[in-house]
Amino acid sequence: MLVEYWMSRDVYTISPETPILDAERIMHERGFRRLPVVKRGRLVGIVTLSDIRGAKPSPATSLSIWELNYLVARITVGEIMTKDVITISPKATIEEAASIMRERKVGALPVVEEGKLVGIITESDLLDAFMEIMGVGKGGVRLVLELEDRPGALAEALEPLKEHGVNVVSVCTCHRTKAGPMREVVVRLRGDRADEAARWLSEKGLKVLEVRRERG
Repeated sequence: MLVEYWMSRDVYTISPETPILDAERIMHERGFRRLPVVKRGRLVGIVTLSDIRGAKPSPATSLSIWELNYLVARITVGEIMTKDVITISPKATIEEAASIMRERKVGALPVVEEGKLVGIITESDLLDAFMEIMGVGKGGVRLVLELEDRPGALAEALEPLKEHGVNVVSVCTCHRTKAGPMREVVVRLRGDRADEAARWLSEKGLKVLEVRRERG
């Protein structure tokens, strides 16, 4: 799954000359935590609510309210924005996006193609993608199996479901422990044949750890 399928394309941007108070107001009004900064069509930075809060004078200052407001009103986004922006291509995978966000400790990545800002992908977008991949909210049956970590084990586990014409919506696997030889497999099925599916798998010698009916 590619970034371009999950990114937001209608990106609200500001210029480096935007006063930080205007940027803060926009973020609060629109529910944003960050805004890409664009100049002549090119991405030149990104500014967050944290950046703006950090740019305001401390409440402990001896300046008057008038002086504080005057100073803050003169600060522009270009003075406080992050200029070395971490970006990603629309053709990158969502796994790459997640890896970069985790490694660089950022909550969003501007999506750039040929130097032009074409979108932005956030942690929320990745959660939406994860839920889609896992089949969350689709209803049906959720089975959790324990399989040996060997070639062909997953295909063998799905064969009984194929034989009975059950539609598999999604499959996800992970190690139960970091060094263990077994894998935990979550299989989501369309329909409401939970008990039957569990029985078919058990009859094939597979260990069914959990069976759950889910509402759509």
